[in-house]
Amino acid sequence: MTRYGDELAVVTVTYSPGETLDTFLSTLSAATTRPVSVVLADNGSTDGVPERAAAEHPHVTFVPTGGNLGYGAGVNRGVASLPDSVGWVVIANPDLSWGVGSLDVLLEAAKRWPRGGAFGPLIREPSGAVYPSARLLPSLGRGVGHALFAVVWPSNPWSRDYRQAAASPEERTAGWLSGSCLLMRREAFDSVDGFDPRYFMYFEDVDLGDRLGRAGWLNVYVPEAEVVHIGGHSTRRASERMLAAHHSSAYRYLADRHRGPLWAPLMLAVRAGLALRLKMMTR
Repeated sequence: MTRYGDELAVVTVTYSPGETLDTFLSTLSAATTRPVSVVLADNGSTDGVPERAAAEHPHVTFVPTGGNLGYGAGVNRGVASLPDSVGWVVIANPDLSWGVGSLDVLLEAAKRWPRGGAFGPLIREPSGAVYPSARLLPSLGRGVGHALFAVVWPSNPWSRDYRQAAASPEERTAGWLSGSCLLMRREAFDSVDGFDPRYFMYFEDVDLGDRLGRAGWLNVYVPEAEVVHIGGHSTRRASERMLAAHHSSAYRYLADRHRGPLWAPLMLAVRAGLALRLKMMTR
């Protein structure tokens, strides 16, 4: 097993990120007092923004992945490019605005949780609303209930349970944490072979949180650390395609955990239900 140092690096996947990357980099300087390097794992940007950022900032490295690999596979490429001196990896979307001291707060929490593999901050929307970023794992019943009723009945008990809507904003463990901003022990990331590249987008963080838990690590929510998820330039462009990817990934997650002939009829019903839900949402 590789022994890593104590250095800190941020890995973000870029895909024509536009002006949001400037905010990401400018606010990062106030998120920690430690030196931090940044890897831009680029999935085929055409706007020139990641290349320009790497040219203007000596602590930023541009790492082309060779194509649009998806979020998880892009992160894996970025982490693989880091030297062994880096033992703390921050995985983050390029459309974040970092809260002052947010990464230092996460690093302090890591000292309190020696079996913590992933640490997630409180994530706010641009409106100031808190995004439910620390959730329970979607069991088959909870996941189906959330999928069926989340849009037409947002306060349904399955969604409230899954999203932990009634949980107080205190430091605690979670089933999984939003992949839009995670501090990870690199040892923990390696122990589960990083993200599953079969997930092009969505549910790669749910899957990661589940596999970390199965490997004996904890997913720890640290709401004293705050970031704002601005909303990406690239992700605003193809909502129908993204909805299709979300439903496909949801099915993959459940199917991976309910294999075999006994589960086959139920998983066929789940697949049909998700296909109908997608059709209704994209009409």
